[in-house]
Formats: sequence, structure tokens, C-alpha cells
Amino acid sequence: MAEIRAFRGLRYDEKAGDIGSLCCPPYDIISKEERLRYLEKNPYNIIRLELPEALSDSPNLDVYATAGQFLRDWLGRGILKNEPNECIYIYEMEFEVYGQKKSVTGFISLIKLEEFSKGIVLPHEETLSKAKTDRFNLMKATNCNFSQIYSLYNDQSGEIAVLLNEAKKESPTSSFTDGDGVTHKLWVIDTASPASFIGKLTALMAPKKVYIADGHHRYETALNYRNSHSAQSVGSNERGTADYVPMMLVNMENDGLVVFPTHRIVRDLGGYEQNEILNKCEEFFEITPNLNRENAQNTLNQAYAKGEKAFALYSGGNNFVCLKLKCGDGGAASIMNEFMPGASEALRGLDVSVLHTLVLERIFGIDKENMANQVNLTYTRNTDEAISAVDDKRANCCFLLNPTRVDEISGVAAAGEKMPQKSTYFYPKLTTGLVMNQIVK
Repeated sequence: MAEIRAFRGLRYDEKAGDIGSLCCPPYDIISKEERLRYLEKNPYNIIRLELPEALSDSPNLDVYATAGQFLRDWLGRGILKNEPNECIYIYEMEFEVYGQKKSVTGFISLIKLEEFSKGIVLPHEETLSKAKTDRFNLMKATNCNFSQIYSLYNDQSGEIAVLLNEAKKESPTSSFTDGDGVTHKLWVIDTASPASFIGKLTALMAPKKVYIADGHHRYETALNYRNSHSAQSVGSNERGTADYVPMMLVNMENDGLVVFPTHRIVRDLGGYEQNEILNKCEEFFEITPNLNRENAQNTLNQAYAKGEKAFALYSGGNNFVCLKLKCGDGGAASIMNEFMPGASEALRGLDVSVLHTLVLERIFGIDKENMANQVNLTYTRNTDEAISAVDDKRANCCFLLNPTRVDEISGVAAAGEKMPQKSTYFYPKLTTGLVMNQIVK
């Protein structure tokens, strides 16, 4: 069962400044230049803790110790304060995408850490060890979670949606619009009022499975952190323990959920020749050559609408080639079954599985370890970035993909399997800094 609980969140005091100047996007999509801009807006911006750098006046102090030093200072000065009571936080994001206005509402709580093998919290994507080491060192130095893991649950009955909507009828406690035009709103619901909300929510979530959407590295890091500490009991006024991790939990039936595709950039391949590649692809794919960018995108959109497995290859010169998986006697799935015989139908049916298995591995010779270490392969959700990498001769080619569907993500996770790295990009990203979790060791 999914065990959620309220917690005494750590939030900014008014003396720190406007909340919009204190929050930032996830650390792993922020450049050094962007980091400096956030700190120029407000020296207390959460990026100082979430993505620390060495201090010029203390060069021998490592970056993680620097974050711990700043955190202790801000706590001592009241820049950050724990809630007086345990709380659940309702979080809503309003945004525009593809010309449509959308919103996503979920709630932030602690959830008990469970090994993936128990089938309660389920991953859908492979992780990279370097990122986990970085996050573990930061947790060790600060004993704090500065951001939440983005996860999904099934609420077909709509009971939790009704509960959340009822609880957020009042004005939000915090609200701001970021530089991308996304409005972030937070409601603080504590155990004092209304007490019944937290009890009902806890009971409704108990039988559910939780699917990690974004934050696999942080969840696995939290497991490692927990395992490095002895489990501790928690009193009603404690902040949280190493047995729990904060999550933003969203109903997967929410029509505001948006997943962007993550494109593949292939580089540093000797003797790359597109015609030779296409000749080898003919065995498995219907090939539509000589498309411009607009026609290629339209072709991908049509394939997505029909549930067909397709992607576009670009090698330069505004000349795109669409590759659509052929349907054999047993359909498209039968072709993939030959090369992924032990995989579930959900995993075999992913566009990214088709690309990685039949093209990148079999034809290009890029193995899974190479992909994980990004030796010949890098990832981007930005189509312009993928195309310009080829046009600027920094890459041999790129593959433009359709987005993975939410039900495909849950299907792979439910089968106990994982997609290749960077298979999904949920938009918008959760902001960092609205509420944090200070861990009692």
C-alpha cells in the first residue's frame, strides 16, 4: 500500500523576498549562466542550495558542504522556517501549450520509501549513476529534500480530484508566474483545519500504486540515503525521517498532463552514410524520403494519431526521412518480439524501443552501455537543437520522435520494466523552492 503522510514542510519566510524570486526550475536543466541570473534576482534563491558551487573565500570547502553551511545559516536567521503543524500541500500549475490553456493539480506529501520490487512505487525509466552520486552527496551534507519527485496515481473514480478541488477553494498561500509563463500555486492544508481532509486523502491513497514520472534519480538516491541510516519512528511534531521522501502526486487521468518527446542526437560515428543506413532499414520500415521539416512533422503527427510506430531521420540539408515500422503477419509487435523476446508488449510497443533496438543498436552498433554513458548519443526535447547539431556538423544525424503516451508509461512500469533513459519529458517541470522537507536522522 502507498503510505502517505503530512509533514512540517520547510518554506521561505516573507523576509526572504517575493516567492517568484526564490524559486527555480529543476537543477538539471539550469546552465551556469542561468544559475547566476537567479542569484542576481535574489541571493536567497533555492538554487544556492539545490545546485551549490564552491565559495571563493573558502575554496577548500566542497560544494555540498557549502550548501549545508548556507542551509544552517538561513535556518538560524529565519529565512527558512518549518510549519508549526504537519501539512499536505496542494500544488497547481497553469500553462499554455500547443495553443491551449491547461492546468495540472496534485498534492505534495511524504510517501514511505519502498523498494521497487514490492510493486508499490514503480519506475518507468533507467537512471544514470553520476546523477545519483551527486544527489546523495547533497542529501548527506544537508539532510534535506529541496524538491519533490513527480509521480502519478490512478483516480478513475475522481474521489481524490473532488477532495483536492474542495480543499483549494480559498486563495492560494503562494502564487507566482515564472519566465516560461507557467503559474505556480500552493495551498497549505494543515492538520488543524480541516483535519478530515488529510485523513480522507491518506485512506484513498492507501490501496494505490504510484508511478514515478520525473525524479527517478532522486527516488533511488532517497533509498540509498535511507539505507545508510537506521529507520526511526516519527512523532506527530517531527519534520520527516529518512524513511520517507516528498512527492508531488498527480492523477494520471488529468487531461492537463503533457509529455514532450525527447529526440536523439547521434554523433562521432565514423563513415556515416545515410543511404547505407536506409538500405538496412528497409527490412523493417516503410521509408518516406525527401520531406521538409513541416511535412516530416505532419507525417509523425498522423502516425501518432493512428498508433503507428514512427520517427524521422535528419542528416542535413532540410531533407527529412520518415521511418514507419512495417506490420508483419502478426502486426508491428511481431517484429519487435523477435528482437525483444523477453520484454512485455508495453515495452516492445514504444517508439523509443523500436528506435533503440532496430536502428541504434542493430544498425548503428551503439550498445546499451554506450547509450547510458552518452558516448555517441545525446538527448534533447528541443527540435531546433537537434536539427542545428546536424546542420553545424556537430552530429552525424538526429532522430525526431513522437511523445510517449501516459498509459504507455504506466504500462511499462506495471510490467516491472524500465524504458531507456530520457524516454519522457513531462511539461511543465515542477518548480523548486515552494516547500522543502527537512529530514530528522
